Amino acid sequence: MLLSYLKIAWKVLLRRKFFTFISLFGISFTLMILLVLYAMFDFTVGPQMPEKRLSRLLFISQLALLGQGGELGDSPPSYSFLERYVRPLRTPEKVSINTLGGTTVAYVGNQKLKLDHKYTDAEFWQVLDFDFLEGRPYTAPEVKAAAHVAVLSESGARNYFGTARGVVGRTIVTDELSYRVVGVVRDVPAARTYSYAEVWQPITTSTQDIRDPSYQGPCMAILLAHSAADAPTVQREFAQVVSRIPVPKEEGWHIDKVQIYAGSLLSTTVRDVFDNTGPDDGVAQFLAIISGLGLLFMLLPALNLVNINVSRILDRSSEIGVRKAFGATSDALIWQFLIENLFLTLLGGILGLGLAAGALHLLNSSGLIAHTQFSINSRIFLSALGAILLFGLLSGVYPAYKMSKLHVVQALKGGTNV
Repeated sequence: MLLSYLKIAWKVLLRRKFFTFISLFGISFTLMILLVLYAMFDFTVGPQMPEKRLSRLLFISQLALLGQGGELGDSPPSYSFLERYVRPLRTPEKVSINTLGGTTVAYVGNQKLKLDHKYTDAEFWQVLDFDFLEGRPYTAPEVKAAAHVAVLSESGARNYFGTARGVVGRTIVTDELSYRVVGVVRDVPAARTYSYAEVWQPITTSTQDIRDPSYQGPCMAILLAHSAADAPTVQREFAQVVSRIPVPKEEGWHIDKVQIYAGSLLSTTVRDVFDNTGPDDGVAQFLAIISGLGLLFMLLPALNLVNINVSRILDRSSEIGVRKAFGATSDALIWQFLIENLFLTLLGGILGLGLAAGALHLLNSSGLIAHTQFSINSRIFLSALGAILLFGLLSGVYPAYKMSKLHVVQALKGGTNV
């Protein structure tokens, strides 16, 4: 029966080629836009290298000082604050402290080269999962000794040395200081803002005063829980620690409370983008808005497809009348039309996947976001199938119901009254 329905669906599509083209274009274009946006979203906050163990990772990147009149100011926390109140946490497996990033200057001959860099501790390489092309990360003893060693990205090594291979042991000079290269890693996409850099150096070699006792500074922390189930436990322990943090005394400020949270990559990204330091990270509202806009974007072409499907019913009223006269039930007609419509949306979905893959390739080739390679992974593919199914149901239920209610006599006469 299913095979017969599919054969009928194919013949119906070929019968009205213009309507078929309009339908396929609307479906494929809509799906392409949704998939490209979802691929960018997934690549930014999904489980990608080096934040591969995303369900176990928590990030701390914003600290706010509150007074009676509200928020007095917010910024990243300082190294000393994180050392005092985050490093001693007992529930995480590992705690890493690093700077949020900056730019360092190097010279290749007479050419000035700006490299994105980040200062980190040794735990940074244990919390995150980098793909080392050669060499190794710097170690805890090297960080403690403030050794001038560095890890380069593939592109960073190529820009400075002209090659990404065979550079371990060589010297790179940044900001007029010499560092020995100990490792080279595969490029990290610039979209992964908490791990991205072209040069990583021990945090103890930073030119900033990392022992400054101020609460606010240029750093962040990344926490690795023992398991995904332990992540809430880590958050609760940190919340308890924060509740006992002494209020700093700043001249001219009356500070009542220190507010800082540990959250997932998505939660922390939403907080940073919208400068949100409150208890509600805003993720639920953000996802609700995104989902609503996506549904609305799908609904408009779905309504257009409904109108086209209703027009198809007018053309097929005689066929429907004959089938009902020979005993076809309303349920059988509904299933037939839904299968036909799902077949159409599946064809449009396949075209949409192809268009999305092409659009992502163009984005990758443009270099708009450094070292970024958007792709359609299994999560995006499954989401595409879900969107195709939803699109098919949205645009097919009402026409199928209307078709099933046609009276035999009026259908045979080509009428549409139910």
